[in-house]
Amino acid sequence: MRNAELTANGTFSGHHSSFIIFMAEMTTLPAGKDVTLRVVPMPADENQAGDIFGGWIMAQVDVAGSIQAIRHAKGRVATVAVNSFQFKQPVLVGDLVSFYAEVVRVGRTSITVNVEVYAQRRPEREEVVKVTEATLTYVALDENRQPRVVSAQQ
Repeated sequence: MRNAELTANGTFSGHHSSFIIFMAEMTTLPAGKDVTLRVVPMPADENQAGDIFGGWIMAQVDVAGSIQAIRHAKGRVATVAVNSFQFKQPVLVGDLVSFYAEVVRVGRTSITVNVEVYAQRRPEREEVVKVTEATLTYVALDENRQPRVVSAQQ
């Protein structure tokens, strides 16, 4: 890379080059929060580069978010928006991946959920990295699959 500089947001910029580097931020699992979903990705979940396919992670985030939305709505929900989604680190085969979901907003028929995702890479060394964070919105549905009112106090 000729004439490239590392910018404050972790990207390289310069003549004929621009790409993102992943800065490994060691962390711990969130204290005081209950895990919503925990799963170990398998080789069948890899992409062509050998990392876990982003679509697999997105699907698991949607499952984790919907669990909290279903609990709050006390019934069926459907995903209506992925408000934000950021991949921070790759997920690897064999990682123990933990999804922490929390309801952050309740509208008349909608429930917005934040999901944070952590990977425990080497349990023997307790290496934990935050790999993904997302915000999704769900709508509560009645028995006819039509939007229904949810209560903020549920």
